[in-house]
Amino acid sequence: MLNRIAGSFARSIVAVSAILLLTTVTALAHEYASGPLKVVHPWSPSTTPGATVGAGYMKVVNLSPAPIRLLGASSPAAARVEFHSMSMDGGVMRMRPLPEGLVVPANGQVQLKPGGMHMMLIGLNRPLTEEELVPLTLIFQGGLRMDVELYVENMGAAVNAHEH
Repeated sequence: MLNRIAGSFARSIVAVSAILLLTTVTALAHEYASGPLKVVHPWSPSTTPGATVGAGYMKVVNLSPAPIRLLGASSPAAARVEFHSMSMDGGVMRMRPLPEGLVVPANGQVQLKPGGMHMMLIGLNRPLTEEELVPLTLIFQGGLRMDVELYVENMGAAVNAHEH
């Protein structure tokens, strides 16, 4: 009798663990598609209390035979969203806005990542907290809009940048 109860308990633990793992993997590996465009794992590091600026990262894939320009983005979580590049200039890391947006090459992709091209969420309404989903609308040339959600990860995720 005790063996049967222990076996049932063990199966329940395994089932609950599998559900939790699936939920976590789903949250970490979300993607969106519209027409020839795919956005893979949009995410943001959490911010500290009082922070007014956050960052956003993702991979944008263009499956069409023509380049597509990502013109901008908006989010109810921030007053504005800008695209920026990072580059070394005389041994100093410089961040520059990309007012024209960025081009996703034909049959190619652009990776927005820590230390490279990225989004800046400027004028945050509140801190970005771990595991929340932040709505974001990407605006592409030709009027295409794609609604995605930035999955907020631990602040250390940007420091320990991982490939998604």
